[in-house]
Amino acid sequence: MPIETVAIIGKGAVGLLHGSKIAKAVGSKHLEYVMDDERYLRHRTDRIVINGEIQTFTTIPASQAKPVDLVVLAVKATGLDQAINSMEGLVGPETRIISLLNGVTSEEAIAARYGWKHLVLAITQGMDAVFIDNALTFTHPGEIRLGAAPHTEAGVVEDIAGLLERAGISHVVEKDIRRRMWTKLMMNVGINQTCMVYGGTYGTALSDGEQNRCLIAAMREAKAVANAEGIALTEDDLNEMVDIIANLDPNGMPSMAQDRINRKRTEVALFAGTIIERAEHHGLLVPQNRWLLKRVREIESSW
Repeated sequence: MPIETVAIIGKGAVGLLHGSKIAKAVGSKHLEYVMDDERYLRHRTDRIVINGEIQTFTTIPASQAKPVDLVVLAVKATGLDQAINSMEGLVGPETRIISLLNGVTSEEAIAARYGWKHLVLAITQGMDAVFIDNALTFTHPGEIRLGAAPHTEAGVVEDIAGLLERAGISHVVEKDIRRRMWTKLMMNVGINQTCMVYGGTYGTALSDGEQNRCLIAAMREAKAVANAEGIALTEDDLNEMVDIIANLDPNGMPSMAQDRINRKRTEVALFAGTIIERAEHHGLLVPQNRWLLKRVREIESSW
């Protein structure tokens, strides 16, 4: 069933980058951004600029939402619970759902409310988008990797992939999407947290000796935890993620580094928090991630 109407929850870097492309595919009147009513009142008149051009998108409060063909969640982990509530009016009997959140757990929370039937597993990677003061800039739009969960209904992945194809969004349908999700988590555990703690960029994380040591150590701890979870990540996977970072704008920065600039709560619980929790379960030592969690919390508490 072709996807003709789309709602996006999350009007930040990921939501705007992919949403601007989807709008061209389905028509701007068939794409809307949805916010909880309180947030809508604060942001309904925001002036959005993407790579220097002013953009206009339909934005509505959740109380006015009606069912659509596809719901895209593009919030941060700190906003997931609210997003799950806000999307209630958007979900009809055939509504497909894709989450582009970091980490490996958001789909479980969504499925607990709306079921697995029309929900896929997904990540977005390789983008170097920076979103500060309602201005989005990027040189690499990245790609979406998606695949079926064990109980995803046949055809749902193909429907969403068809929309991404129409929108010109680079994507790959994965046979083992959970392995790819853990690979992305491994990268984020390194690059997001390192850049946040050191106030660095993609470039400094690779060129500065101390930052690079931190980056690789955190990623190797995540790899060890993934292995203990039955996800066969290798050093080649780690090197692939480092290569992705090396191809991004060296002056760009990941979301947690942007959170430090904007003084917003970070997703450290999703990264170091997840690794520490799973490591304790498996009896593994993860000192680098424990240090990163401590430093991020210290920085956040200073604001």
